[in-house]
Amino acid sequence: MELDIQYLLLLQEFRNATGGIFNEFFNAMSKFAVEILQFLPFVIFWSVSKKWGYFFMLNQEIGELINNVIKLTVCAYRPWIRSDLIEPAGDSKVAATGYSFPSGHTRVATSEYGSIFVWQKDKRRWIAVICAIAALLTGFSRNFLGVHTPQDVGVAFIESVLLIYLVSVFSKKLEGNERMIDILTLVGIVCVFVTIIYIQVKPYPMDFDASGALLVDPKKMMNDCFKACGACLGFFIGSYVDRHYIKYEIPFGAKELPVMTCVGFGLIMAWKNYFAPATIVAVFGGHWGNFIARLIMLLFAMIVWPLVISKTCVFYQKTRA
Repeated sequence: MELDIQYLLLLQEFRNATGGIFNEFFNAMSKFAVEILQFLPFVIFWSVSKKWGYFFMLNQEIGELINNVIKLTVCAYRPWIRSDLIEPAGDSKVAATGYSFPSGHTRVATSEYGSIFVWQKDKRRWIAVICAIAALLTGFSRNFLGVHTPQDVGVAFIESVLLIYLVSVFSKKLEGNERMIDILTLVGIVCVFVTIIYIQVKPYPMDFDASGALLVDPKKMMNDCFKACGACLGFFIGSYVDRHYIKYEIPFGAKELPVMTCVGFGLIMAWKNYFAPATIVAVFGGHWGNFIARLIMLLFAMIVWPLVISKTCVFYQKTRA
């Protein structure tokens, strides 16, 4: 038996021996990363710092695309498919979409917590330390819950840290160079469509169980990558429109800003979790439906809502005057 499966079985024995008292904690760590934390870049962009909002979004959206391309290239099966002895804790198996390697939850957590770490390490070190611990705990939670192997988590962590470093370096070098940023934006858009072609034409493993059923359906495994492609395209288009036309400026000091930020946060969460699946995805299917839904979400976050915030704050300032 492989060492990684032995390690997961050891953690599984610990879960069973302790009556699963830690399951909900680690499950909450995992869910927080993908259900709440991934919206943090928008909140920062709208109301805290445009510069850092862009930094967070670059790490999040590009990282998501890279991670899913690796997943669909390697096509590593989940631990419970590799071994019948693995029994994931609670409902964590339901939330584990896509292939196994690298871990998507770990990537999101490391991207967001890592971005906060870079942002706050010289200002509020205690926040940076908490974020570093939270990123490590989220990664470990994927092992503890039995849904990812150590290598799934380790590579996702390294991948995100490396991307954060590269984005940090290139952001400083490209600051103010709009022409080069536009060129890279165009390159990014091309990469999105190249990715879509690649994941649809490449071969996938087609293994069957004893009853003749397909172990893993490659078409379902592509859904997350289509989401990432839609989000990336939305980011590239949104950033271009903002930089050249909207030129959003955060209305610091406006009494309406906190409320508008919370409303925008709620609208995006509602779109992602409820309205998009019931409308766009239901009509266009798991691939293009998810692509369009994430494209709309990013365009809303980077174009529509900044305009709404600006005009709302200006309106109320004039009213008060």
